[in-house]
Amino acid sequence: MSSRSSRWARWPGTWFTVALALVLAGVLLLTPGRGQTRPGPPDGGPPPAASTTAPPVVKDAEWMRPLRPGEKPPQFVLFSFDGAGSHEHWSRYLALAKSVNAHFSGFLSGIYLLTDEQRPHYTGPGHKPGAASIGFGGSAAEVATRVQDLNAAVAAGHQIGTHYNGHFCTGAEPSVGRWTAKGWTDEIGQFSRFVDDARDHLGLHLSAHDVTGGRTPCLEGNWAEAFPAMRDAGYTFDSSQPSDGVKWPTRLDGIWEFWMPYVKVPALHKKVIMMDYNLWYQFNHARNDPSHAEQYTQATLETYRTAYRAAFDGNRAPLVIGNHFNDWAGGAFSRAAEGFMGEVCARPETVCATYAEVTKWMSLQDPAVLEKYRSMPPAQAG
Repeated sequence: MSSRSSRWARWPGTWFTVALALVLAGVLLLTPGRGQTRPGPPDGGPPPAASTTAPPVVKDAEWMRPLRPGEKPPQFVLFSFDGAGSHEHWSRYLALAKSVNAHFSGFLSGIYLLTDEQRPHYTGPGHKPGAASIGFGGSAAEVATRVQDLNAAVAAGHQIGTHYNGHFCTGAEPSVGRWTAKGWTDEIGQFSRFVDDARDHLGLHLSAHDVTGGRTPCLEGNWAEAFPAMRDAGYTFDSSQPSDGVKWPTRLDGIWEFWMPYVKVPALHKKVIMMDYNLWYQFNHARNDPSHAEQYTQATLETYRTAYRAAFDGNRAPLVIGNHFNDWAGGAFSRAAEGFMGEVCARPETVCATYAEVTKWMSLQDPAVLEKYRSMPPAQAG
């Protein structure tokens, strides 16, 4: 937590009070009762037999190449969803993404691959076996459906990252912000084991080696402790830390940090981290009141649109849209994400991509060209 406080202290004084209040009141209140949606209903049927079928190879798109002289970067939009357990939401987003030629990232909570009866198989750092701040995977049929959803996502070219396991935020101590590198190594190792066990026994077309990064619970973490463990696990990116405006990814301690943008929300006339829960908290303190669903949907959509325009007309930094598979506030934020995906991904010079795709694209560019864009001020809406 001290690393986050010191980083925010470097922001302009105008925003320091707002930023600090958001951490104390918004980000840190993302607890299981308010946060993760329980994995959705199953299609039914027994778990599939183990499969040795290799994941399909998804061909690179035309834009996966070095920029031509004088050409601007595409405006990348990175839709990402924490938890990634709900069958209903997987079905909706997979169909929508296919219709607009979009790729997105699902950050899987590893214990969603364990049935409720298997909960003792997980022990969070400093916690008792079977303890977690979110639910486990439900029945064997629910886990089997989840595996099918993940396989469909992999086959379509979407990325599966990690949201780690127990979702221990501030208040559920020891929380992720207090973990040492050893604790992070243990948490990542268990996530990897759950993924590989699902590959070996449930037919998951994904291995731990395929997971190259993700987002921490509640955007928390002591990065000096977390990053070495991530790096040792072979992770190449994280998307947890906030930035003032839309900013190009930065390489920190061997990890690409894809910043969560802190942007102006037109309906609120102030800045908020552009994630569904943080917006919800600022709208009505995260009360699950569906009566304002349409108002929140439109306010969130306008926030996305203004941030996109600022980046597109400015530094062309990848725009991170952070969300969950949720039905908060009458589904307001899911509708906003779906609406924005439907309208933005088909625009000229715009690419809705995964973190892995953007990382690969950056590796193909002339470093001097990228540095030119990185040196531009972060894009600010309004």
